[in-house]
Amino acid sequence: MIEMTNIVLAETTASVSELKRNPMGTVAAGEGFPVAILNRNEPAFYCVPAKAFEALMDRLEDVELNAIADARVGETIVKIALDDL
Repeated sequence: MIEMTNIVLAETTASVSELKRNPMGTVAAGEGFPVAILNRNEPAFYCVPAKAFEALMDRLEDVELNAIADARVGETIVKIALDDL
């Protein structure tokens, strides 16, 4: 049987059992950063604190808005007065 190597994208890890036993302690162990939750020593999911998740969503939105702006770089600019709207 071939064993697969897994990449863990967090500095802190915890087992599913640890998460069940003490959810808030598990989150706190990450000190504001994601915690990789392992099931049988393989990453099952990441426990991401609310502030970190919100920052991630803000960053994704910025990336999407920048992509839209970059796509519109060569478009003609149409000036409109606010009163005309």
